[in-house]
Amino acid sequence: MAENLADSITSTPKPGVLSLAIKEKVALYAAYMPYLKGGGLFIPTSKTFRIGEEVFMLLSLIDDPMKLKVVGHVVWVTPTAQAGRPQGVGVQFSDKDGGLEAKNKIENLLGSALKSSRPTNTM
Repeated sequence: MAENLADSITSTPKPGVLSLAIKEKVALYAAYMPYLKGGGLFIPTSKTFRIGEEVFMLLSLIDDPMKLKVVGHVVWVTPTAQAGRPQGVGVQFSDKDGGLEAKNKIENLLGSALKSSRPTNTM
């Protein structure tokens, strides 16, 4: 019985934590995934994540001293660097838990650059 209780306590997955500081508009453009419902970011990381896994992000954008706290789910995995694109994960912002705030802030920072056809970390 004690083993089953221990299994149920430890089997609850905890979200991964990713911290990302984007200091330049070009880097933000390359990381942003506007084609995802609610927006998202590609985060370079060597950590292993699975599609659908919940993650908690701390984002620092350009010159803003405030860190955004955002919950999201992994929707893209680049397991190794390939074709000039870095290893990492694409995280779709949650509809709540900071996602809408992050999407609006990123889109305001990018402005007309959103319409650019330059390649990004995912497309």
